[in-house]
Amino acid sequence: MSAIPFEKGSKKVLNAWAFYDWANSVYSLVITSAVFPIFYGALFRLAEVESVEFFGTVLERGPLISYVTSAAFVVVALVTSLVSGVADYLGNKKTFMKFFCYTGALCASSLYFFSLESIYISLGFYFFGLVFYWLSLAMYNSFLPDVAHKNQQDSISAKGFSMGYVGSVLLLVLNLFMVMFPDKVGISGTETQPAEVVAMRYSFITVGVWWALFSQYTFKHLPSGTKKEGQRKHIILGGIRELQTVNKEIARAPFLKKYLKAFFVYSMAVQTILLIAAYFGESEINWGGDQERTIGLIVSILLIQLVAIIGSVITAKLSKKIPNVKLLIYINIIWMLLCIYAYFVVTPSEFYLAAGFVGLVMGSIQTLSRSTYSQYLPDTTDTTSYFSYFEVSEKIGIIIGTFIFGYLAQSTGSMRIAAICMGIFFGIGAILLKNLVNYHKNQELDLF
Repeated sequence: MSAIPFEKGSKKVLNAWAFYDWANSVYSLVITSAVFPIFYGALFRLAEVESVEFFGTVLERGPLISYVTSAAFVVVALVTSLVSGVADYLGNKKTFMKFFCYTGALCASSLYFFSLESIYISLGFYFFGLVFYWLSLAMYNSFLPDVAHKNQQDSISAKGFSMGYVGSVLLLVLNLFMVMFPDKVGISGTETQPAEVVAMRYSFITVGVWWALFSQYTFKHLPSGTKKEGQRKHIILGGIRELQTVNKEIARAPFLKKYLKAFFVYSMAVQTILLIAAYFGESEINWGGDQERTIGLIVSILLIQLVAIIGSVITAKLSKKIPNVKLLIYINIIWMLLCIYAYFVVTPSEFYLAAGFVGLVMGSIQTLSRSTYSQYLPDTTDTTSYFSYFEVSEKIGIIIGTFIFGYLAQSTGSMRIAAICMGIFFGIGAILLKNLVNYHKNQELDLF
């Protein structure tokens, strides 16, 4: 039994779970996708440099941030499973989720101090912010089968993503106003940085405050976890044993393994694109000037988020008529075509068109991927450990994807070839999902 009694499937608990998307998605949008990439590029332009020395190697700004991102996900991939096993063993995963939330929010706010002069400390804030954000997300996702029945999981997963898109857009609009009209909010420039860059620094503080503040509603109503009988001794060893048990159960579920392989491949491309898209737009599109670049990039990110809301809602409705796996195949094909289109994108209008379609399929693929995996799970109390495999698959994919993207960008001097490479991964993902459909037909199993 959980430490705090709750009713699985109740409106209050489902809304509290979904509301964490509202709280934490501002990090993904403002830090990962929108303001920070623009801020990062602006610092290099103001310093009139394109590269820095980092651990004895001279790296251009694009590949540098890509490699640091990859390194962060190496850490996430290494520790997620162990932390998840310990959380299941102790039965208090909400405590872990709180810790990762608050430390992640602190790191986000600390980006206010980011500078090229203290590049190691600055990238450290970025690095640990990513680590704690994704670890908190791992705990959050694992609550889905705990709070929702199988027939509720598609719709509540879509609701969570929709709330995340809406909440993050609201904060980004506020940040955009700060950047465009810093004098209206009392922000002035310095001798070395214009007011709009200073406003971007303040936006990082708003992310940390928003994330920590709005998560309180979720923490109030979510259960602590599933307590098990007996005393909890040898915590690390117990966590490892918890994972070993789950690993054996997954080995006896071939359909789950096949889905994880497909998810690993296409998620590699999805997450890499979401992490790198703003850097692609910042360096590959002919904006005309710095102000046009700043406004254009933020508007394109807003467009992605707004269309993603529509994508999530449409997907939730389509999933009632089309099996999830088949729907994911169609979405992967659309992603593949978008990657090919990205190779030819040059003008802002072309970039906006691509952003609109990215938003549509981004909301679709994220919503379906999470709920489909949850529906494949057996009845179990070890949901955190099960979801750790989902999370680690995603993170290892991000490590490989961002490294490939950074390497191709560094070696070719352009991100366009790397975009084509991501399209290939979507094609492979569609093929693996098709194999999963065939497996279900051969085994005469129901297809989610």
